[in-house]
Amino acid sequence: MITALRRAATVLTTVGLLAACADEPPSPAQPSAGAAGDVATDLDVPWGIAFLPDGSALIAERDSATIQRMAEPGAVAPVGQVADVVSRGEGGLLGLATAGSTVYAYITTAADNRVVTMQFDGTALSPQTPLFTGIPAGTIHDGGRIAFGPDGKLYIATGETGSPQLAQDPASLGGKILRINPDGSVPADNPDPASPVFSLGHRNVQGLAWDAAGRLWVSEYGANTWDELNLIQPGGNYGWPTVEGRADREGLIDPVLQWRPDEASPSGLAFHNGSLWMAALRGERLFRIPVRADGSVGDPASLFVGEFGRLRTVVVAPDGALWFTTSNRDGRGDPRPGDDRILAFRP
Repeated sequence: MITALRRAATVLTTVGLLAACADEPPSPAQPSAGAAGDVATDLDVPWGIAFLPDGSALIAERDSATIQRMAEPGAVAPVGQVADVVSRGEGGLLGLATAGSTVYAYITTAADNRVVTMQFDGTALSPQTPLFTGIPAGTIHDGGRIAFGPDGKLYIATGETGSPQLAQDPASLGGKILRINPDGSVPADNPDPASPVFSLGHRNVQGLAWDAAGRLWVSEYGANTWDELNLIQPGGNYGWPTVEGRADREGLIDPVLQWRPDEASPSGLAFHNGSLWMAALRGERLFRIPVRADGSVGDPASLFVGEFGRLRTVVVAPDGALWFTTSNRDGRGDPRPGDDRILAFRP
């Protein structure tokens, strides 16, 4: 862990030197208030980011199905292409997670969405092994975020693939938060010990984050009215498609916060320094949402509005900097020189 932190600190310090030489805004290593600097550029729809024990980053490119490794700023090199990925619409190579040298990836195939595993030997990734299959797939609402929780379980965010009824069907894996063991089995302490379903009634979740108290938060796309930030209760029903946004209906859990889609369209989510950080695609901003000790939240603040375009993923780097990605080459944005990119800053 100490090695990883030192490596990441070296990465971000070098970013600062490069930015200063180019007369660009201060880098994440020595930022002024609100400053963000490039860590990597010219990526092809970066979707998932996960860190290896040495502090280097793996980056999933959605459409090319390529996993890139970045050992230092701008030094991005492919370490493998994931087989059987079918990139269509919102599907492709999506979320990444790591556990030691094991790499977990959420992918869209011709038959389904699934989680696969690979081993990284320091140079290249091994061929994939299916871990968890049968998640509905489509051209829209494929979910795709995966992350290990503080309990050591793997959480999987899925979408309802444009078939809203799947979200309320407890037998379907679509429109859910799933919780599995690292070997793909179902944990005995799930709400239903025979099912991977942890919560249901979701339209399209693409952000997972745990706060300092171990509470799970998710960001979720609405349809035409409300996007949502939800605090997850095991076995909870979050309403879609019965309701969208707050409804105060018995048996359904209302969002903690909601936004109009043109302001948000949320994707990635991270927790850092007492706040949730949520990336917005259509809203083209990064939200900072303070979280209080009792689980309530303060007023959201918007950062970088329109400055970098569509924002997809947010992660906390090993040294404590926040990294976030643009998604301007995803077919719905306006690419700018250097897109897509990873940026970093220190809140």
